[in-house]
Amino acid sequence: MVPGLKVLLFFTLHLLQTAESSMVHLNSNGYEGVVIAINPSVPEDERLIPSIKEMVTQASTYLFEATERRFYFRNVSILVPITWKSKTEYLTPKQESYDQADVIVADPHLQHGDDPYTLQYGQCGDRGQYIHFTPNFLLTDNLRIYGPQGRVFVHEWAHLRWGVFDEYNMDRPFYMSRENTVEATRCSTDITGTNVVRECQGGSCVARRCRRDAKTGMQEPKCTFIPNKSQTARGSIMFMQSLDSVVEFCTEKTHNVEAPNLQNKMCNGRSTWDVIKASADFQNAPPMTGTEAPPPPTFSLLKSRQRVVCLVLDKSGSMSLGSPITRLTLMNQAAELYLIQIIEKESLVGLVTFDSTATVQTNLIRIISDSSYLAISTKLPQYANGGTSICNGLKKGFEAITSSDQSTSGSEIVLLTDGEDNGISSCFEEVKHSGAIIHTIALGPSAARELETLSNMTGGLRFYANEDVNGLIDAFSGISSKSGSISQQALQLESKAFNVGAGAWINGTVPVDSTIGNDTFFVITWTVKKPEIILQDPKGKNYTTSDFQEDKLNIFSVRLRIPGIAETGTWTYSLLNKGATSQLLTVTVTTRARSPTTLPVIATAHMSQSTAQYPSRMIVYARVSQGFLPVLGANVTAVIEAENGNQVTLELWDNGAGADTLKNDGIYSRYFTDFHGNGRYSLKVSAQARKNMAKLNLKQKNKSLYIPGYVENDQIVLNPARPEVPEEATEATVEDFSRLTSGGSFTVSGAPPDGDHAHVFPPSKVTDLEAEFIGDLIHLTWTAPGKVLDKGRAYRYVIRMSGHSLALQEDFSNSTLVNTSGLMPKEAGSKETFKFKPETFKIENGTQVYIAIQADNEASLSSEVSNIAQAVKFIPPQVYLTPSTPPGLGTKVSVPSLTVFVLVATLFIF
Repeated sequence: MVPGLKVLLFFTLHLLQTAESSMVHLNSNGYEGVVIAINPSVPEDERLIPSIKEMVTQASTYLFEATERRFYFRNVSILVPITWKSKTEYLTPKQESYDQADVIVADPHLQHGDDPYTLQYGQCGDRGQYIHFTPNFLLTDNLRIYGPQGRVFVHEWAHLRWGVFDEYNMDRPFYMSRENTVEATRCSTDITGTNVVRECQGGSCVARRCRRDAKTGMQEPKCTFIPNKSQTARGSIMFMQSLDSVVEFCTEKTHNVEAPNLQNKMCNGRSTWDVIKASADFQNAPPMTGTEAPPPPTFSLLKSRQRVVCLVLDKSGSMSLGSPITRLTLMNQAAELYLIQIIEKESLVGLVTFDSTATVQTNLIRIISDSSYLAISTKLPQYANGGTSICNGLKKGFEAITSSDQSTSGSEIVLLTDGEDNGISSCFEEVKHSGAIIHTIALGPSAARELETLSNMTGGLRFYANEDVNGLIDAFSGISSKSGSISQQALQLESKAFNVGAGAWINGTVPVDSTIGNDTFFVITWTVKKPEIILQDPKGKNYTTSDFQEDKLNIFSVRLRIPGIAETGTWTYSLLNKGATSQLLTVTVTTRARSPTTLPVIATAHMSQSTAQYPSRMIVYARVSQGFLPVLGANVTAVIEAENGNQVTLELWDNGAGADTLKNDGIYSRYFTDFHGNGRYSLKVSAQARKNMAKLNLKQKNKSLYIPGYVENDQIVLNPARPEVPEEATEATVEDFSRLTSGGSFTVSGAPPDGDHAHVFPPSKVTDLEAEFIGDLIHLTWTAPGKVLDKGRAYRYVIRMSGHSLALQEDFSNSTLVNTSGLMPKEAGSKETFKFKPETFKIENGTQVYIAIQADNEASLSSEVSNIAQAVKFIPPQVYLTPSTPPGLGTKVSVPSLTVFVLVATLFIF
């Protein structure tokens, strides 16, 4: 890890959330339920809330104008952390929480830089995860750098709500147009400006005009587009909302389809306005008439409170099923682990059990010591009998909360059941009115199908556990605090099950990195007879069976809490099955952050949808990060289990191909198509780093455009240089680590039981095709798609070329075919290369060839046409004429001098 990085990470806290958890809804053109949450690490500042209000109010008017009087912000909740002082105007939140907020206010990505950004990694039109503003951005005048804050908010809102992408590209700020001119990557091309290089020495900077690279014909490195301050172009907000004239999104008429930006790549060349028009919001919101401005937004101020959780556990007769371990025992193992190892200290926890009736076993107890959780765990049910009444269980859960002088609003209920209940819908209205958040755990294939409705209507999590020994433990481990305080949350390091023969040993290792180690537990369970246990820490100290504490509930488990802080390094465990028959042994390891100032590596996961109608495509997403910093190079694996017990293991990729939007952003993705029948599926994800292969990415990829300066009255006026991470420090090594996380459950309907889908799903679209001339040959590179989306091996490639990009986009099948007879597709995820001579083109200086690719499988299903790659033939001049350095910072730049320079640059290149 680079020196001081741990200190920098102290300034960041983050929790991944799914877009589906947002409470935002559109009501008669007005957005309601918008939540802006302030991170617990942000110091209290009286200026912050008024600044947020002003930003949203500005944004509402700008949004209204930009969407042709369709949308505005009607009401917004601002959630302040529990660490702030109480005030009379602060209300108690209901389902609003930090990890489900639409906007978070938290310290920067690193110690420097306040670029706003939206965490967005879905497909075109998919909603993003959250918008991140820093306190410094909100409290500082950044008008010249980003534009008015309200406009920045609208730019980010378009990412978040409508799934559009940026129309600039910091990695490719220039491109060669079809007219053989070098253009800035922008939309629209009506935005005018000039290209300069900033050169700084000491405390002063000057700007000189960019030179053209003699080898490529493109602008030299570090060349930057400087816009004219005065413009007539009205678009686009997704390029440069800071310009006064920009009041709309790029439309079909103004869209720059040539620009190599993420909007064109992800949305197949469609304009941002076209994508917005296709959204459900647009379809349900005709323009407002009779008003030139929307009503101002209203604001509610909410203050987070201490966590309140009530476990509502099924003890009906069906819970006695299971062999050799009953469902009841599995539930008790998981519930005890949750109470001892997962729930945060100072939380208020109660327990209700139910069959056809329900009983409050304990009202709320504050978890402050071992005696606290023992008072609850000793009341876990020992016998299973009776019917199933989920509503009775929920009502008693509400009673346990209110009897302890707590409000049900904002409280959480963890509901676990394995049974059907035809009367569950009878209490839906009462559940809604309670304001409680219901997390549901469906155990086994017969659990009530309405459980997910309870979670969806209350903003709760949803889990499915088959009757395996780990399922429930993993589900309970996924129900952590929503406060945004990562340092308090339990992290799962290991969850493994072994079928061990009589008299046999099994061995395993668990890495404990230096960011964790507080409150570390090793838990062993068995199905027949307690095994012999040997656990060794990295310094060679041994813990044996006698060191593990056996509970008094006879639930086939023992645990060891490591005193103090667990040693950093590799822990080794060995288990001996002392029974006369084979049995299942499990190992579960949990821990917490080493200290409140040390942010651990975390992994979070979810599916692109919580419900799917076959054959809709689903994507598995996992985020691996330390604070806001992406972790690259981890081995990330998803295990998806169907109701029938069929398990699918997927390696997730962060390669910018297939389902993955951006390469090296710490988001690991993969298509999931291996459906095995209908019903519930569970998702679990493992992230590991070994042999120092993982890195922290210290550069934020998706961020608002930092305007380098403006041309004003024929003068180039530069803004302060953006703080940048030095190139040599853009990555930092991450210690070996292991993390496990539950991604909850999802539901599938209409799926066949056999799992063979090659005749339904085509190969995935190639999204990273690159082309360049080397000599007279065009060299292509891309990432191989699969037989079924991004799995397996495609049957063949079809490559076509044209002198016009639109021809490939609109009429691919009639464009010139490239001979690919010697090209055999590789396994999905592999790097493909191919070179050919464009025989139908006259190769000369300035020749442009556009290429696209399609993949077919054996079922004759074709992928979408790839992104369109451009190859430009550039012949370097024999004599390179360097234009004279033009006027610099603050010096008048006349229009004639601009014209002369462009002419010179053009003449010596082409």
